[in-house]
Amino acid sequence: MRTTVLKGQLGIAWACWLVVLATVWLLPVAPVVAQEAVLEFPIRPFNVDVMIRQQTFAPDDREIGVQLGITAVRYGNVEVRTIYQFFSIHTQDFSTDQHSLFVNPRWNNFIDILDFPKHKPISRIIRHVLFGPLEDRAVPYVGVLAGGVLPGPGNRAPGHLIGGQVGVRFPVAQSLSVDISVQYSQYGVDFRGDAGQAQQWVFLTGIRF
Repeated sequence: MRTTVLKGQLGIAWACWLVVLATVWLLPVAPVVAQEAVLEFPIRPFNVDVMIRQQTFAPDDREIGVQLGITAVRYGNVEVRTIYQFFSIHTQDFSTDQHSLFVNPRWNNFIDILDFPKHKPISRIIRHVLFGPLEDRAVPYVGVLAGGVLPGPGNRAPGHLIGGQVGVRFPVAQSLSVDISVQYSQYGVDFRGDAGQAQQWVFLTGIRF
């Protein structure tokens, strides 16, 4: 009788052990947190920005335009974006459209390089002064611009475009953030038959998703 009971208990214990093993096997594996930067080709997030521009030539005035882009390459806090920029100007005297295509390497969270001294990091002070209660959510960045613009000088080949930017991104939801930045660029352009160099300041605000 005792042998039968013992065998029954062993059978129950073995069955419970199999259930535990099966449960562990079926549980999803927790993602491993990366310990170092990995080169990615995400082709996202996308960004859509509305721009207010002040420029010095072609013509010397203020306009509103649109900018579209994708993040093509990412490596840690460095990302390279591809941007298309469009401005359309229509007046009673003339109308002109400007198309720009350029790459935009960015360094995200560049302020964190000032993470010293340990007891009161300079980066933390700067974040607190600039962003206040949003200091832990803000992603400040600096970047450069390099590409071309149409119509180029002489209304032939694209004109060069070079410049820089500074901005900040605020994540507001999963896969959605608000992006605010200021860009400066210089480029060669053709305007009403005249070739010249334009310098422009652009204020952008938009979303990344």
